Amino acid sequence: MTPGVPAPAVGAAPLSAVNFQYIAALLMREAAITLEPGKEYLVETRLATLAVRHALGSVNELVAKVRASGPALTEVHLEIVDALTTNETLFFRDVHPWDSLRKHVLPRLREARAGTRTIHVWSAACSTGQEPYSLAMMLAEHFPDLADWRIQIIGTDISPTVLKRAESGVFQQLEVNRGLPATYLVKHFRQEGRNWIVSDAIRRRVSFRPLNLARPWRGLPRCDLVFMRNVMIYFDVETRRSILRQIRQVLAPDGYLLLGTAETAVNLDSAFAAVTFDRATFFQPVA
Repeated sequence: MTPGVPAPAVGAAPLSAVNFQYIAALLMREAAITLEPGKEYLVETRLATLAVRHALGSVNELVAKVRASGPALTEVHLEIVDALTTNETLFFRDVHPWDSLRKHVLPRLREARAGTRTIHVWSAACSTGQEPYSLAMMLAEHFPDLADWRIQIIGTDISPTVLKRAESGVFQQLEVNRGLPATYLVKHFRQEGRNWIVSDAIRRRVSFRPLNLARPWRGLPRCDLVFMRNVMIYFDVETRRSILRQIRQVLAPDGYLLLGTAETAVNLDSAFAAVTFDRATFFQPVA
C-alpha cells in the first residue's frame, strides 16, 4: 500500500462494522486477500483520498455508495481494491536471495538453458517494478554473456495504478535510495529534475501486464524462475495452496520459485522441495 495517504477528516465517524465487513468481503472475493477485524483504521486511512476524489464526506459514505450500487462490480469497487492492495517494495529487497541468484541460481539456469538460449522470469505482484528491474540490472552487470539470449522478464500486479508507474520506469529519490547501489543508479538511470528514469536498455528487458492471483492465470510462458515474494502472507491457507498448485503449472520442472523470507511451501504443497543456497531458500518441483 502506498504510504502517505491522509487519514479521515477529524470528527468523521469511525468505519461502521457493516461497512468494514462489506470491504473485507469485497477484498476476499476480488483479490483473495484476508482483512482481519481490527484493521478498520487501515481501511479508513487507505480509502480517505478516494472518498475525497468522489466528493464524499467520509469513508463510510464511500462504502455506503458502493453498497447501494448493487451486486455488479463498478469502477469504484475496483478503485477500492486497488487502494487496499499492498504495494511495498524496494530495489534488491533482502540481500541474501539476490546473492544466491547471482552466485548459484542464474549460473545453473545459464548452463541448463544453453541449448535454447532462452530464459523466462515472472515477477508476481511486482508493484512499481523494482524487483524485475533489479533482475534486469543484475543480468546486465554480472551476466554480459547473456546479452544476446532471449530473456523475458514479466512483471504482473493486480493494481493498474502501480503497473502504470512500473511501465514508466520513473522513480523518486527516496525510492532509488532504498536498496539500489550507487553504481547502478549512475549507470542504469538518468536524472530528470527530482526523478530518476530507468535506462532504455534495462526497460527493454522487462514487460508488465495485469494479473490477479485470485483468478485463472492466462498468458504466462513456461517460467524458469518465479518471484512470488511477500505475497502469500496476505492469503489464507487454501488460497496459498491453490497458488502453489498453479505455480507448478507454469514453472519448468527444473525451475526455481523464490518466496519471501517469512514464506514457505513446506507443509503447504508436498510437490515442492526446498533448495538452500548459502542463506537463501528456493523451491523446486519434486521430480
